[in-house]
Amino acid sequence: MHVGVQYVGTSKPELQFLVRHGVTHMDATVENMEVETLLRHKQEAAAEGVSLEMTHIGIPKSITLAQDPQRDRDIDAICRTIENAAKAGLRGLNYGFCILPHQRTEHTPGRGGSTYSTFDISKYDNETLTEAGLVHRDEAFERVAYFLERVIPVAEENKVQMACHLNDPPAPVLRGVERWNYPVLEGLKRFVELVDSPYHGFNFCCGTASEGLANPGEELYEIVRYFGERGKLFNIHFRNIRGGLHNFQEVWPDEGDVDMYRLAQVLRDVEYPYMVMPDHAPSHPDDTSPPGGSGRVRQGWAFQFGYIIALIQAVNSEA
Repeated sequence: MHVGVQYVGTSKPELQFLVRHGVTHMDATVENMEVETLLRHKQEAAAEGVSLEMTHIGIPKSITLAQDPQRDRDIDAICRTIENAAKAGLRGLNYGFCILPHQRTEHTPGRGGSTYSTFDISKYDNETLTEAGLVHRDEAFERVAYFLERVIPVAEENKVQMACHLNDPPAPVLRGVERWNYPVLEGLKRFVELVDSPYHGFNFCCGTASEGLANPGEELYEIVRYFGERGKLFNIHFRNIRGGLHNFQEVWPDEGDVDMYRLAQVLRDVEYPYMVMPDHAPSHPDDTSPPGGSGRVRQGWAFQFGYIIALIQAVNSEA
């Protein structure tokens, strides 16, 4: 395993920021998924010593909300994207299947003038429905299965890993939508069993999984071990939280409830071979993107890059 990054482009200032901090593998922000564009970004990254392994793709609402006939047209477009990724030599694609998108309440203050992304259900409007309306968990899985049964065979044929991010946060029901990844272990098991393929797995966010647990400091490690042993971890978002189900803050990795050293040991034990990257770093008003950059280069990432590299070195020295 090695440190990685996402939400960063391939401008020279961005790439040199990464290399200065020991990061040589990335999921790049790109303007489109045409083969020529992907190859250009790969070449720009390689020129600075960085390997472009993956990119993020969006899943249109027509797919997550089951809006036919547009759903089938958009699934066909994603299949073409998978083919383009293969032609460009990408290892995989990160995506999210979210009937209800990312949910948070007001940010809270953190150390050194930083702020923490926060969710507190007591301060959350959980009554107002969204355009998704009421969605039962079984219906959510029907929509996921419809998508996977069409795209995973294409991914398998092209040897492109499809890495799904967990819905953030996991919860029994938010604004009328039952999250497919709650309860966390049960939901994720059901997800991976929808289709049988080595190219079907997770962009596994340790922070998001923790957000759906009553006691993440005790429960998370065996969940990661379960899916790691089965080869279902294609990318790792390595972040920590304080709290758990229905009430949490996304904090610095050294001050949360999860023992990140123990988590790194689990990843080593299951022989996880891919990127371990920051995600949702605490923010600060001084955070900027470099001139010409397309990504969100944050001060917090510099801290997290070093933290991840040190943990990888530490756990590997024990082996």
